[in-house]
Amino acid sequence: MARRQKGRFIDGIVLLDKDTGMSSNHALQRVKRFFNANKAGHTGALDPLATGMLPVCLGEATKFSQHLLDSDKRYTVIAKLGERTDTSDSDGEVVQTRTVNFSDEQLQTALEHFRGDTMQVPSMFSALKYQGQPLYKYAREGIEVPREARPITVYELNFLGLEGDELTLDIHCSKGTYIRTIIDDLGEMLGCGAHVIMLRRTQVATYPYDKMVSLAELEALVEQAKADGIEPSDLLDPLLLPMDTAVSHLNEINLPDAMMPYVMQGQFMQAPGLKPDELVRITIGERKQFVGIGAMNDDGLLAPKRLVVLRD
Repeated sequence: MARRQKGRFIDGIVLLDKDTGMSSNHALQRVKRFFNANKAGHTGALDPLATGMLPVCLGEATKFSQHLLDSDKRYTVIAKLGERTDTSDSDGEVVQTRTVNFSDEQLQTALEHFRGDTMQVPSMFSALKYQGQPLYKYAREGIEVPREARPITVYELNFLGLEGDELTLDIHCSKGTYIRTIIDDLGEMLGCGAHVIMLRRTQVATYPYDKMVSLAELEALVEQAKADGIEPSDLLDPLLLPMDTAVSHLNEINLPDAMMPYVMQGQFMQAPGLKPDELVRITIGERKQFVGIGAMNDDGLLAPKRLVVLRD
């Protein structure tokens, strides 16, 4: 007997403005319930301490969430100088206190060290796995495990202000960059120690900041719908961004309507101008209906890689 599908079929992306103090998975589950979606997934966890942009993919959009996981991110961070913690943020225990004493020139020199392509050793309090377990589980047991330095890119690191012992920065970086580690390393370079006390993700890929919506706003819309005697979807669904926004950075291959049945069956086809191994967005007809992504195969033909389930 087939398992009954819970929730409705709804496809799109919600730009959630995650609250502090909750896990990304908890936030995801609440969004899923508000939209009564049958399937949902997020695109890169934010620590409970952190707030800001958490794209939540619903339905068929989950098939393309990896592209957002791999995208660049931007953060505003406030670091408290003079104190180092065991987690590199304010959720941890203070392990060292030192005097804050550096010049503006020393600060600018230290900041420059982190710009561009560098190697970063991930924090023990990260979700990276070692022998099948997240690093943070080892850290909570006081166990240090080996971690390899990984290449990251900091495209921009902008100084926003220094008030007392609180330093505010704007950081635009590649995937896999740990802001807490940057702050901890910066504190050591300055000789005073530092940890994150506020972290806000302001951008994922090219998604606009002003399109974010909070859980409180979603809940208010659900309550408004109940009061008005309408379905919550009438007020919630207009907030959804199209699922192909997750792959908007890919070049588009537009095929004629007649090719639709062949594409949806996963058949290979001619697509002039396609580069070897280049992932592309596949759209159909003048209306440019998004149906999935594909790439050139060894025979020089367009091979569908991931297709959406089309629904009326």
